[in-house]
Amino acid sequence: MDKRIKRLIMYYLKHFETNDPFKIAEILGIKVFFEPLGKYSGMYKYLAHTRCIFLNSGIEDEVFLSVVMAHELGHAVLHWKENCCFMAHHTLMLTSKTERQANWFAAYLLITQDMLNDFAGCTKDQFCRCTGYPMELIDLRLK
Repeated sequence: MDKRIKRLIMYYLKHFETNDPFKIAEILGIKVFFEPLGKYSGMYKYLAHTRCIFLNSGIEDEVFLSVVMAHELGHAVLHWKENCCFMAHHTLMLTSKTERQANWFAAYLLITQDMLNDFAGCTKDQFCRCTGYPMELIDLRLK
């Protein structure tokens, strides 16, 4: 795991006092748009010197929406000049360096050490059922 990701997450938690990817994006001046994106859950684009996150307006599951947002926020802070897409059911399994980093960013942002401590006596399956997070996310966080 990239140490830079851990440092960024620690910085955001300390200085912004939140792990909410929507609030962090707002603080950082990243524009967030909800649009019909077809098969894409989200995408990050750097347009006219502005970091923009586009989220699929058809996503109704708030937990999944926060995972997509955290992933795209990862691109916005780690790969800010690259354009990237998040495809539902596929991106958490991709092996490209930028996608892996965005996934790690999402896992470490959303699943804090305090949360892991709160669920210390639970199995990964129980954790996922209680939080709504996908198994791939907790697997990444526990690596």
